[in-house]
Amino acid sequence: MGNVTTNEMREKFLKFFKEKGHTIIPSASLIPENDPTVLFTTAGMHPLVPYLLGETHPGGKRLADAQKCIRTGDIDEVGDATHLTFFEMLGNWSLGDYFKKEAIEWSYEFLMSKQWLGLDVNRLAVSVFEGDKDAPLDMEAFDIWKRLGIPEARIAKLPKKNNWWGPAGETGPCGPDTEIFYWTGDPEKVPASFNDDNALWVEIWNNVFMQYFKNKDGSFEPLKQMNVDTGMGLERTTAILNNTQVYSIDVFQPIIALIETLSGKKYGTDTETTRAMRIIADHIRAATFIIGDQRGIAPSNVGQGYVLRRLIRRAVRYGKLIGITDHFAVSVAEEVIKQFGGAYPELKTNSERVKTELATEEKKFSVALDKGLKEFSKLLQVDGKVAFDLYQSYGFPIELTEELSRERGFSIDKKVFEEEFKKHQDLSRTASAGVFKGGLADNSEEVTKYHTATHLLNQALHMVLGNHVAQRGSNITKERMRFDFSHPTKMTPEEIKKTEDIVNDVIKRDLPVHFELLTMEEARAKGAIGVFEDKYEKLGNKVKVYFIGDFSKEMCGGPHVEHTGAIGTFKIQKEEAVSAGVRRIRAVVS
Repeated sequence: MGNVTTNEMREKFLKFFKEKGHTIIPSASLIPENDPTVLFTTAGMHPLVPYLLGETHPGGKRLADAQKCIRTGDIDEVGDATHLTFFEMLGNWSLGDYFKKEAIEWSYEFLMSKQWLGLDVNRLAVSVFEGDKDAPLDMEAFDIWKRLGIPEARIAKLPKKNNWWGPAGETGPCGPDTEIFYWTGDPEKVPASFNDDNALWVEIWNNVFMQYFKNKDGSFEPLKQMNVDTGMGLERTTAILNNTQVYSIDVFQPIIALIETLSGKKYGTDTETTRAMRIIADHIRAATFIIGDQRGIAPSNVGQGYVLRRLIRRAVRYGKLIGITDHFAVSVAEEVIKQFGGAYPELKTNSERVKTELATEEKKFSVALDKGLKEFSKLLQVDGKVAFDLYQSYGFPIELTEELSRERGFSIDKKVFEEEFKKHQDLSRTASAGVFKGGLADNSEEVTKYHTATHLLNQALHMVLGNHVAQRGSNITKERMRFDFSHPTKMTPEEIKKTEDIVNDVIKRDLPVHFELLTMEEARAKGAIGVFEDKYEKLGNKVKVYFIGDFSKEMCGGPHVEHTGAIGTFKIQKEEAVSAGVRRIRAVVS
């Protein structure tokens, strides 16, 4: 099956699972809510954590989606033929409903049936968990694949490192998975058996079976609610269907054509030009999605903003390397919005914000880059102190200095750089060292208290500052909460005190907390606050609305305390600016 567009592939997947009784849910934000383990949403399972742990999902027990994802661990690899920073993950989910039989049979049907993708069954191979002291060989998955006609030599039995998912922390849900591979080499020379080391076997789909719970003592017991969590990379599968590479699929072609026009160079003529164009296309696409997200953020020196800044600056540097003399980030972003605005309307809604932030960052960095590169070319060696000077004087992210240094055979001691950095400001280690592992968010009692406290704070801010206040992100750990919201000016000490008093008053009143499943119209009619997205309305899905006594009503997945009295005393420690029109509150409960 050739000439399949990315949109067609996405639509086919969602249509297939809709026909199998799944509710199609919209992509969650790229900026995770209340998950301190990750900077960005890195997989489809992140936004569904509460439901995988037993909360009721408004869409029911069968769900499917195309989830926006960012993975930052591989930024330095981007430029080769396969790596992407931003990608879409297609997924279908069973929350305690169907299990291995249906999940595997449907995967096979979608991939092989002429009505759907119509792949060549002779180029298919799979792997299953081989078993160890914790859990046995996944014979059930093995037998299902065998029944479907996959030869035994193409059903690899592999260890935990290949075919086991989780838990994210010391304890939690986990289980075996079965991965599906497709031969991308010569169709006439498909090996008789599957070999994990052969790069021509490309993984296209992973079915995870959350079957066990790992206890603190290291023992495993069967889960009360067994789930299926699957993932298929949209871009990678589209490339395979078209017998091409990721950067040659339909959504990248006009972006790369524009970069060719801007630079006067041709993609594919030499390795360096090709690599630079892939980096620009990938990084500006990722930056457009991060800024244009429903909880979009701006470039900064900490956390997600630091990763965003690094992506934009790396793209600008590679633009200069291939001879782009004018500012170009905005025009590339406009092409990205043209390609993806239909599937992700938030990009169109927030297009002015995207263009403003990109233009500002590119302009600021371009001037510094020219000066910094001149300075860098004079250096005979680069160490951690010099790297910090380049950062402070010219805004070079440490990663850019490392990259430039590698090109000249230097190596940098990052510890020295970080020591210098700490002397001047508090370095967000999540950005440079990277909290990129992902996983189930902490569902502890402390985190649950903070989660409910964010609802109280959100409502209190509406009461004190006005209804223009909208949540723009939050981050919760066991020790504190961080809450970002739209507001044009610094809060006065009186406004901060009033907000704090309102929250503590509601805690003292010990109001009950409960949720209701409502349609969007019902939620609106009851005055619930939250992100009312077009996609929810089109789907007509019910949403979960949490009610805190007569005080607040907010759309949310949970979990929450049962009574506000369980929260403790609420204290705002700091109120500060994040970016133009966005403020941040840091608070604790004790």
